[in-house]
Amino acid sequence: MNYKNITIAGSGVLGSQIAYQTAFHGFNVTVYDITDEALETAKGRITKLKDSYKNDLHVTDEAVDQAFNRMSFYSDLSKAVADADLVIEAIPEVVKIKTDFYNELGNVAPEKTIFATNSSTLLPSQFADATGRPAQFLALHFANEIWKNNTAEVMKHPGTDMMVFDEVVAFARAIGMVPLQLHKEQPGYILNSLLVPLLEAAQNLLVKEVSDPETIDKTWMIGTGAPLGPFAILDVVGIRTAYNISAAKAEATGNEDSKNLSELLKTEYIDKGKLGRETGEGFYKYPNPTFAEPDFLKK
Repeated sequence: MNYKNITIAGSGVLGSQIAYQTAFHGFNVTVYDITDEALETAKGRITKLKDSYKNDLHVTDEAVDQAFNRMSFYSDLSKAVADADLVIEAIPEVVKIKTDFYNELGNVAPEKTIFATNSSTLLPSQFADATGRPAQFLALHFANEIWKNNTAEVMKHPGTDMMVFDEVVAFARAIGMVPLQLHKEQPGYILNSLLVPLLEAAQNLLVKEVSDPETIDKTWMIGTGAPLGPFAILDVVGIRTAYNISAAKAEATGNEDSKNLSELLKTEYIDKGKLGRETGEGFYKYPNPTFAEPDFLKK
């Protein structure tokens, strides 16, 4: 595995974390997004990660600053991938957006470049042809708060070259991850095959007015001993991602619950700027959410 230069395409919550984690482990990292404004937001988001690394990993100011200094930012895709050994795509969970991106990426990236999608719910085989290099394409999926929840699910599609698969497994290990190898495509990989049904069930209880987010979370936390309930998890994931998934499901299946959920998320949360932890409010208000109160489970 001779990767040195890594490009992260998409500077949202998880894209920023992947970029910083990669730079923290010594790689040269380029962050790409479609506007300079998005990149400025990402710089602020990444700067905040420094404190998380210092508090959670007990590393020095020098270490977190050196990581940031290994990063560069571009809104021009051809410049962002000019010398990339690996591009990790972390753009919205929308098929057309990803397809258009891979069509463009395949035209501007060097022949050597490996492509990996961080998609949470879509399969690499859906985009393999669009990349123009299906043998050099696979999925590399991370969990939120990557520096603590250090899983990297590496999933091939039928056309992935096994040498590429092994190289990406080695890369995942090199940036401090535990590589979890999937040799057969599975929507949602392992983690989200377990997590997404929980989050969907919780959201359906909300949209059907069975109960409120705090009560649903409290039930899960008391009943299973989990540190977070599903709505607290959704605030970490980001409500825009939850909306994209529910809207795509509604469009693909005509499912009434998914349609009602996507409308609720848009009107009551996204349109009001309540996007989750990132904006200081989602289902809970931050930095002091009620679920973190000492007596939350006793009320």
